[in-house]
Amino acid sequence: MELQHVNVKILVDGDITVDPGRFIDVFHRWIREGVIEGLLIDVADYRHVPHGPGVMLIGFDFDYSMDNAGGNWGMLYNHKSPLDGNNDDRLSTALKSAAQACKLLETEFADDGLKFSRQGFELIINDRALAPNTDETWDACQPILQSFLKSALGHEEFELQRESEPRRRFGVTVETKQPLDFDALA
Repeated sequence: MELQHVNVKILVDGDITVDPGRFIDVFHRWIREGVIEGLLIDVADYRHVPHGPGVMLIGFDFDYSMDNAGGNWGMLYNHKSPLDGNNDDRLSTALKSAAQACKLLETEFADDGLKFSRQGFELIINDRALAPNTDETWDACQPILQSFLKSALGHEEFELQRESEPRRRFGVTVETKQPLDFDALA
C-alpha cells in the first residue's frame, strides 16, 4: 500500500499556555522570513470553530496548524500533495516537519512555557479513498508503520492505538515509552 497525504499531530503537553491568537503573527512572520522551507501562502484563523483547525499556516504542498480538533491543542502537519519516495520517506517527511514546527514554536514561546508532548503523536492518512478506516487497511498498514517507527524512533518501545470508527480517517495514536527527540527527528 502506498501511503500519501500523511498528517502528524503532536499534542501540546498539558494545557496550552499561549493565547492561540498569538500564532497568527508568528505564522505571518514565518512566511515573510522563509522560516519553513517550501511555498507558504497565507494564515487562516479558525479559532471560532469549536474543536476545529485553530490557526492554520497554509502552504502550497502542505499546511501547518495549531489545531484544536477533539478539544486537544497540538501542532498538525498536513501534506496535501503526493510525495515521491517510499512510505518511510513520506512518513518521515511528515514526522520531521511536525517536530521542526514544534521546536520552532517552543523557542518562540519559551517565556510562556509552551511545550509539546514527547510521549507520542497522532499519525493520520488523510485520504479515505486510499486508506479507508477498515480492518483491511489496518492489516496492511500496521507492519509499514511499525517498521517505520522502529527506524525513526530508534527503538521498539511504542504502542499503536487505532481509531476504529469507520466514519473517521484512518489513523493511529503512537505512544512511546522513551521521549521523542525533536532534534533527532527534525
